[in-house]
Amino acid sequence: MGRTNGSGGILQALFTVGLVLLFLTITGTVALFVFNQVYDLTLASEILPDLTIEHRATEPGEVVYEPGQALPRWENTERINILMMGIDQREHEQGPWRTDTMLVLTLDPVTMSGGMLSIPRDLWVPIPGYAEGRINTAHYVGEIYDYPGGGPALAVKTVRYNLGVPIHHYGRVNFGAFEKLVDLIGGIDIYVEEEINDPTYPDEGYGYDPLYIPAGWQHLNGELALKYARTRHSAGGDFDRAKRQQRVVMAVFEQVTRLDLLPQLAPRIPELWRTLQDSVETDLTLDEIVALANMASEIKSENIRYGVIDEHYTQFWTTPDGQQVLIPLRDRMRELRDYIFTTEAPLPEQAEDPATRLAQEAAVIKVLNGTTTAGLASLTAEYLEQQGFQVLEPDNADQSDYAECLIIVYTSKIYTAEYLASLFHLPPTAVIHGPDPNAEHDISLILGADYKPPEQTEETE
Repeated sequence: MGRTNGSGGILQALFTVGLVLLFLTITGTVALFVFNQVYDLTLASEILPDLTIEHRATEPGEVVYEPGQALPRWENTERINILMMGIDQREHEQGPWRTDTMLVLTLDPVTMSGGMLSIPRDLWVPIPGYAEGRINTAHYVGEIYDYPGGGPALAVKTVRYNLGVPIHHYGRVNFGAFEKLVDLIGGIDIYVEEEINDPTYPDEGYGYDPLYIPAGWQHLNGELALKYARTRHSAGGDFDRAKRQQRVVMAVFEQVTRLDLLPQLAPRIPELWRTLQDSVETDLTLDEIVALANMASEIKSENIRYGVIDEHYTQFWTTPDGQQVLIPLRDRMRELRDYIFTTEAPLPEQAEDPATRLAQEAAVIKVLNGTTTAGLASLTAEYLEQQGFQVLEPDNADQSDYAECLIIVYTSKIYTAEYLASLFHLPPTAVIHGPDPNAEHDISLILGADYKPPEQTEETE
């Protein structure tokens, strides 16, 4: 769901961490908070890597060092937008890679405001100079076809083209160093709102590495923290994953800024820098990164806006070759863009209440019995009618040996389909998109052998 967070301190910390870490890695946070302690050491040290890909001099007026101040100050008065990309790079692979995660950070030095916009990787958009495709393939296409500037340049151009905002800089990071860095700070504490059971979480060899994390407070090491942040096995898919990634960032922030941990981390700065060196590519200099982060830390929390291009701004669609993607609803997406990248635009209206969302979709449901249990479809249809759903006359499915329930969505009423999955305690994989503009109803609910009637479901809760 599209989200703005009123938790000011959390957003301010999150925004600052994002800038310093170049896509929410850990090293920059440590660098920012212990920079004053180790500034002279790092200036004289030869182990500090040059993060700048193009060895250009900082433009006059952008970064200034004032006498007596260890941290540089950002001088440019123009709003600056930075595309952050996390690539799905596996060990021993040479690439090219798709972007696993994309977000845009924005800072306005004049109004001292900022924002973050998360972009789902399945967003189906035009890639300038190439065919339409998932936005996460722009980086891959740029690499494989030797686009000038490579994958990052084409990803920047694609985001700029589809959002309609300038992108001034980029940062690209792989997740290989993430696990090591989390382990270096002793792991993180996360409150898992709902248990995660993902039997198809991918391993490094393109097989499966089943993932299970129980609900409640959990202490995660680097490997488990990365899995928690990347799994898509929930009702909200990528949208839920965006929330989990924010929780990971805040957990990291809280861990490294604990007063008793900072002195322990200070001697590890060289090790952290070495870990980061081969994992990050950016066209920002280190001075610029620290100056931007320094400015971000001074922005008041109420002046930071956050958004996700989620189901409010997209529509699920299956391409002719069977890819399940998200089609941007550009009028709505433009409202969210303006909210994030200007200070005047209001928050887009959103129907957060489930009952309102269900009423707006007004989906028509057909219940089909895919088992040998007589009357199961009728019982379920009656239950749904009592809940306020529009239900057609129940019927038998095309076969009576369905092992699992299926929810087939023929139109754009995806919220109702996901709500049904949650209502009947079905996994998100039960929802299947099968667009059919000629369908007499919006959703088919096929009952399988794993189905528990509402009465049984309530008894086991």
